[in-house]
Amino acid sequence: MQPLLEVQHVSFAYHSESGETFALSDITFSLTEGEFAAIVGPSGCGKSTLLSLISGLLTPESGRILLHGRDVKDFNTGIGYMLQKDHLFEWRTIRSNALLGLEIQKKLDARSRMRVENMLDAYGLSSFKDARPSELSGGMRQRAALIRTLALNPDLLLLDEPFSALDYQTRLSVCDDIAGIIKKENKTALLVTHDLAEAISVADRVIVLSSRPAKIRRIVPIILEIPERTPLKTRNAPEFKDYFNLIWKELNSYA
Repeated sequence: MQPLLEVQHVSFAYHSESGETFALSDITFSLTEGEFAAIVGPSGCGKSTLLSLISGLLTPESGRILLHGRDVKDFNTGIGYMLQKDHLFEWRTIRSNALLGLEIQKKLDARSRMRVENMLDAYGLSSFKDARPSELSGGMRQRAALIRTLALNPDLLLLDEPFSALDYQTRLSVCDDIAGIIKKENKTALLVTHDLAEAISVADRVIVLSSRPAKIRRIVPIILEIPERTPLKTRNAPEFKDYFNLIWKELNSYA
């Protein structure tokens, strides 16, 4: 079966008057449909740059990035991008914020509107549809932002440290919520995070990058002997500490 996403020998450098800054070197991996992967690496190694390349915002200097076997540049709506900030508009209600992408892409019809209504109900926002973003907690705002992204029914979700602005307790809870929603919607997702525990708790595989220019040092499958895996349950699994120590050692042994 063909992978949903293929990143094939991708390299990239930023160019300025002072010269080249190499960000990524020969990055190769793939994701199958329904898989949740995480990317970790040293600060500034190029993790967010890699997401920008996958989303089509940047173009690789060498290599290819394919979605369903076609160049990502050929897809206008196949990829959803969730950033660190929720970017909800205060002058719009939570419902109208969730519908915004559909409006922009002129895909708002009765069926898509009902799907968004059902997601707002299913994911704990039924009582806040007519509220303004400032009336919601940080975690609820992130749920609303995810629903806005899912409303367009993307094939691939890119998550760029979406929990980093939250306090630790909220972050744990929201991570659990968001991962559960993504699994329930059967979406393929790629998370960038600097939090190793977070990566291990949500991912089927963790992709470990080196310092810049980033190379893939190791891809670690996360295999746990626990029923009904969730991020919170994963943190209490016997294998969790072993995976944490393995990835920590890999990150701290880069040249």
